[in-house]
Order: sequence, then C-alpha cells, then structure tokens
Amino acid sequence: MSITAERKAELIKEYARGENDTGSAEVQIAVLSERIANLTEHFKGHKKDNHSRRGLLKMVSQRRRLLDYLKGVDEGRYTAIVKSLGLRR
Repeated sequence: MSITAERKAELIKEYARGENDTGSAEVQIAVLSERIANLTEHFKGHKKDNHSRRGLLKMVSQRRRLLDYLKGVDEGRYTAIVKSLGLRR
C-alpha cells in the first residue's frame, strides 16, 4: 500500500523542476498518483477495507486540488503532467 523510498526518489528525480526540488506541484501529484495506484490494487483483494478507502478519497481530492492549482498557475505544466501520468482530465 505504501510507496518505497527508492520509488519516491525516482519520482522526485523524474518530475522535479530543479535540482533540490521535492515539493513542487508536479512532484506532489506524481507521488500521490503512485500512492493512489497502489491503494487501487490493494482494494482488488480487500473490498471491504473502508478505512483505507477514506484515505484513498482524501488523496484523490488532494491531487485534484493540486491539479486545479497548477492549471490556474501554468496551463502548460498542467497539460504536461496530465499527459505524462496518463490522467483522464
């Protein structure tokens, strides 16, 4: 369910805007997307895990807010991250 430190470092390196960037919207969206994907796989075998489902919904909402922010600030960055992560929006 959780994301490994190595995978998180890979995502940060891939989506960072600068050398020491770990908190930009792109990095946060990428990390949240990875966690959401992991939880989605978890629910295929644990259909009644409603406590984790609440956390999943919170993560999806957080990612949506970050995407809305990014679209308002710089639409080019928004379209690039949506395309690279394969999000439906």
